[in-house]
Parts: sequence; C-alpha cells; structure tokens
Amino acid sequence: MLWAVLSGIALLIILALGFYAGKLLFMLKQQKERQEAARQSRVATITDSIIVIAKAMEQQQCDLSEGVIRIVNLLNALPISTPPDFKAQYPNIHALFTEVSGFAILEARQQLPKNERRKQDIAREQIESEYESKVLDELPPLKAYCETLVATK
Repeated sequence: MLWAVLSGIALLIILALGFYAGKLLFMLKQQKERQEAARQSRVATITDSIIVIAKAMEQQQCDLSEGVIRIVNLLNALPISTPPDFKAQYPNIHALFTEVSGFAILEARQQLPKNERRKQDIAREQIESEYESKVLDELPPLKAYCETLVATK
C-alpha cells in the first residue's frame, strides 16, 4: 500500500517536472523566434537604409564622403551570422571611408576656424573626385547584395 502511494507521488512529481520542462522549452522556442524576427527586421531596416543612401549618392543628392561613412557604419552594424569581407568586396568605398574619416564632423567641425573648415572641405572634395567613379561603380553591386539579404530571409 505504502509502495503504491509513494509510486503515485513519484509519478506526479515526474509528470509535473516534465510539464514544467516542456513549458520552458516552449518559452525558449518562442523567445528564439522573437529574436530571429527582430534580427530579420533589423537586417531589412539597415539594408533599406543602405539602398536609399546608395541611390542618393548615385543621383548626387548626397556627398560621396557622407554616403560612404553612413554605408560603412551600416554594413558593420548588419546582424548577420557570417558577414562577408566588405572591405575586400567594396574596396573603393572603404578606401574613401578611411581617407575622409579623419575629418572633423558635427560639433567638432563647428568648433574649427572658418579657414580650417574650408581647407578640410577642399581636401575632402579632392579626395571625393579621385574616388567618385570607382565608388559609383561599386554602388549597384552593393544594392544588389542588400536586396538579396532581404529576399533570402
């Protein structure tokens, strides 16, 4: 008799623990699905931004230096598991980014004397003119890559 009661209690404990483990696994699955959906949404948002910036650069609505700074930072922020080597894939975009990243921006630019700002503007314009055609040639493959990222997810 005692054996049957203890066996029944043990069975109830095992069933309760099994139910709890199943509930935890279900909650973990839901959490992973939400995280994946958020990641995919972030990828879509970033790639849309890259495409818009690239189109603005092609249509000369955005300075090349400003565009490459934004694009490189967005590419680095892409939450993909195995990102390609963007520096090798888009060498001119990265080269222009490297050259113009040393210039003062935002408040630091406003703090500069007017003649120093003008010097930086002239230097930036010269660098942009050197890279213009090369960077513009890399924009269509970049946009195509971004579109494949959104299409495959």
